[in-house]
Amino acid sequence: MGAIERRGVAPRLILLLVVGALVAACAGGATSQILSTVGGPVGEEPYRGAPTAAPAPGFEDGDGSGTLPDDGSGGYVPSTPRDDLQIVYTGSLQLVVDDLQPALARAKAAVLAVGGYIGASEESNDGDRSVATITYRIPATRWEDAIADLRGLASKVVAEQTQATEVGGQIVDLEARLRNLRASEASLQEIAKSAGKISDLLEVEAQLTQIRGQIEQLDGQLARLQDQVAYGTLVTTFGLQIVAVQEQAQGWDPAKDVDGATATLIGAGQTLVSAAIWIGIVWLPVILVLVVLVLVGRWLYRRLVPRAPRRPNGPIPGWGGEA
Repeated sequence: MGAIERRGVAPRLILLLVVGALVAACAGGATSQILSTVGGPVGEEPYRGAPTAAPAPGFEDGDGSGTLPDDGSGGYVPSTPRDDLQIVYTGSLQLVVDDLQPALARAKAAVLAVGGYIGASEESNDGDRSVATITYRIPATRWEDAIADLRGLASKVVAEQTQATEVGGQIVDLEARLRNLRASEASLQEIAKSAGKISDLLEVEAQLTQIRGQIEQLDGQLARLQDQVAYGTLVTTFGLQIVAVQEQAQGWDPAKDVDGATATLIGAGQTLVSAAIWIGIVWLPVILVLVVLVLVGRWLYRRLVPRAPRRPNGPIPGWGGEA
């Protein structure tokens, strides 16, 4: 019996050893395959044929080549600033100068030196309160340089303001609308060539006139917007005193006067309407009640109070010598 059991155990041990060897071989093959895909063990070179991860969608590389910028040490550097922005610059300066006319001359020379020009000017002379307001058109690429030059002419900068508005979306929209209108214009011109009836031709010409008017209008808007992008607008006030500069910078604003007059008119109208409401709801019923009370009192008085006998019109007997 013991011999038979020993003869049955031996084949089982051999079978277990074969299965273990097969499992170890399979595991080793899988491990080597994984390492060949994602890289070797720690401390070894990664597999050169392994696929590299693509940049995240929407990430803009530095040079447009599809690879991320490298700073030389293996780290990534931020992408370069965009230079295709369409920005409209507007601003104002309030400057106190020692001598008005020389300062205006130097300011004009400084603006011309950066490629700008004078768009408008206004000057008032009242002794020490001489003030000038000049509107400069300055190239957008030299905006900061021009402001620095103008600031250098002042003995004191009273106020400074700059606004930058990105209008690239507006320009793209105008250009797209113009393309659509010009395509419609070309189609109508082809239709006009093949129009057989005078009525059809007149109708096409009317539509062409309307579309051309829209094209001219959008062309004007686009030209003005592009001009504003190319040249910023800087309103600069020069004066010999701070108070004079501030007064001139504030100036007369018709819009404020219109707003004030409109507010006064609205206030007067509200007062009249309020008075009418009070009279209609409060005073008119009170007056009606008082009138009714007066009439009722008068009627009661006549009913309850006896009247005095009326004196005869003729002579009373016994008076005047009559029997």
